[in-house]
Amino acid sequence: MKKGLVAAFIVTLAILGYAFKKPAAAPAADTIKWMSWEEVQQAQKKEPRKVFVDVYTEWCGWCKRMDATTFTNKEIVSYINNNYYAVKFDAETRASIKLNGKEYKYISSGYRGYNELAAELLQGQLSYPTGVYLDENLDIITITPGYQEPKQFEQIINFISTGSYKTVSFDDYIRTFNGKVQD
Repeated sequence: MKKGLVAAFIVTLAILGYAFKKPAAAPAADTIKWMSWEEVQQAQKKEPRKVFVDVYTEWCGWCKRMDATTFTNKEIVSYINNNYYAVKFDAETRASIKLNGKEYKYISSGYRGYNELAAELLQGQLSYPTGVYLDENLDIITITPGYQEPKQFEQIINFISTGSYKTVSFDDYIRTFNGKVQD
């Protein structure tokens, strides 16, 4: 009799647990869809886009501030998700990364170290945060070191995604920029 009650109790708990289980959350529309390097390479085959790379480190205070302000701005999130593939890349990752047929490894250097891909993307100037903009072939368009306020970042992402960088200087572009992301 006790075994039957225990079994019934366990079954009841399992059913209740399943009934009250929260459904899996869908990706939030108010966050940037960060991709891995592998995902970007696969996505480029289906729909080529420019790539924005946020090169950061875990210990970087300005990187955390950019995450909390610029990368949570609704207009920026929407614009990045609709016009770019975005990679959040820890410059000190110890994982090897394969990109365009080349393998990039971690290099131990003093107290910390860096991934060879970070050094290549930042052209040896390891400072954080740094935004790197790549074309559809994953070639560097430009590098923007330092923290970017949302309005400043908005101007840059629009300048790059529209291809304006091919015909006009950034200074001339921002003189005519109206402060809103243009689609």
